[in-house]
Amino acid sequence: MSRFAAAIARAFRRYAAWLVAISWKRFILLSVLLLIIAGVASEIPPFTWRIMETAPKVSTLHEPSGESADAAGSLAADIKREVIDEIRAGRKASRRVRLGDYLPNLAFLFIIVSAAIKIAYAGRVKAEAKAAEAQEMAEAESLKRQVVEARMAAMQAQVEPHFLFNTLASIDHLIEVDPPRASRMQKNLIALLRASMPAMRESAATLGRELQVVRPYLEILKVRMEDRLRAEINVAEGLYSADFPPMVLQSLVENAIKHGLEPKPEGGALRVEAEVAHGKLVVSVADTGVGFGRAATAGTGTGLNSIRERLKLIYGPQAELRIAPNSPSGTRVSVVVPYKTA
Repeated sequence: MSRFAAAIARAFRRYAAWLVAISWKRFILLSVLLLIIAGVASEIPPFTWRIMETAPKVSTLHEPSGESADAAGSLAADIKREVIDEIRAGRKASRRVRLGDYLPNLAFLFIIVSAAIKIAYAGRVKAEAKAAEAQEMAEAESLKRQVVEARMAAMQAQVEPHFLFNTLASIDHLIEVDPPRASRMQKNLIALLRASMPAMRESAATLGRELQVVRPYLEILKVRMEDRLRAEINVAEGLYSADFPPMVLQSLVENAIKHGLEPKPEGGALRVEAEVAHGKLVVSVADTGVGFGRAATAGTGTGLNSIRERLKLIYGPQAELRIAPNSPSGTRVSVVVPYKTA
């Protein structure tokens, strides 16, 4: 019994899904065709077979007896004659009921029920389709976020060993020629590693935490580039608690130095600024280097594209990455995110 019920349920679901899949125009055409077929089929065997015959019921007449028979004789004769006429008329008016007589009505009822199923099941199918689409979009966004995070981690993994190797080589050289500078560079490297290691494992950070990474990084580069690098950080302490995506600011500073200032023989200046404008936190990295995309070491723009994708995944349309020329030379890159405090 349970198998039969399961089979009926499966057949109903398939039929309902088919009804939803077809258009209303096709449904109406099929309904008209069904009514025509039902009308034609009702006139051919086996639908023409008689299943019952209806006739009026007649009560038996009892002849009066005794003295009343003479008095009511003529009246009884008249009544008997009328009853006999009615019986004959009823036999002529008897109706034969055939199996096909119910076929058009059943077809019409089936069409009405099918239309009701089509309307009711269509809403359910649309809701399930929207839910499935939302699930697919969520999975796609999650996968895209993982790809961007992995790309950022891969970029960081490429930059950190190279930077660490150069820094250690510089410290080794300065230990012999300038021990005080070597000591200062070593302290800045320790501060950089202490601040950057937790930030690489976190998905959220603050602007103050990011500055803890950028400051020693710039100090190390100042030792290496000497007078060719002039760095300034102009960020109010009140903005240190503002939310800011991790490793983004350091990536902007690295790009500015690598593609803007290092290719310029005389070097230049780098300035980090932050402000709140129209409810948004605007963090800018401006350099006076050779300009965006003009250096021989210019990359493919993968770093900035990864930052842009990461901002989009975290903040959606509320965040943006702006790239503009800097005055008198160089490039100004700004990250705009919603202003929130931790």
